Amino acid sequence: MRVDPLAASRAHVDTWARTLGEIDGRAPATVARKLTAVSGFYRYAVNEDVIARNPVAAARRPKVGSDTQSTGLDRDELAALIRAAHNDGLRTHALVLVLALNGLRISEALGADASDLDTERGHRVLRITRKGGKKATIPLAPRTSEALDAYLGGRITGPLFSTSTGARLDQPAVWRTLRRLAATAVPAKATSLHPHDLRHAFVTLSLDAGASLRDVQDAAGHADPRTTRRYDRARYNL
Repeated sequence: MRVDPLAASRAHVDTWARTLGEIDGRAPATVARKLTAVSGFYRYAVNEDVIARNPVAAARRPKVGSDTQSTGLDRDELAALIRAAHNDGLRTHALVLVLALNGLRISEALGADASDLDTERGHRVLRITRKGGKKATIPLAPRTSEALDAYLGGRITGPLFSTSTGARLDQPAVWRTLRRLAATAVPAKATSLHPHDLRHAFVTLSLDAGASLRDVQDAAGHADPRTTRRYDRARYNL
């Protein structure tokens, strides 16, 4: 059933949320995020006097646990994946290091341009766009910087990660590459590995190495420290 968004009621929102979870199989955290995003749209509409009330305000929201269920990659698995990426090619190696050693979201890495690379106070940095359009300057790990320079070969324009035709590399291509690498490097995760596992590994291994929760939160671009703590607790689940 199609409903005009501006005519939707709480009942419509509840039905949509149940459909996402029970029929589409979306995780509770995903459903909760979608409800939050839609609620923001309706709050704006209320503030602009387009509608009288926000139908999402009192909608039932799924309970989201405080722990993340993913365990990412351990140190040995990540090392094996990086070796496989190095053997696969310059672009693959640079991309895996950006995700694993700097913890970027896949959208942040693929959205960057070669011109976003810079040097600031002696450090190689990458300027990216975070969630919500926020700009951030990321100091690159030395290995990441070296791999990017080797891959770009002096190129300073166009997408940071591009295809052979010069187009921007897309997320499906990255998923396929990671699964292909995992088939030999981390066989147990060959069918499940995804880009967020590398980001997860960055957070958990940084915490294991003794970095403070606040520093890791800043590096990962988590707006809420509770998000980082979810990864912290996941280290001890087993």
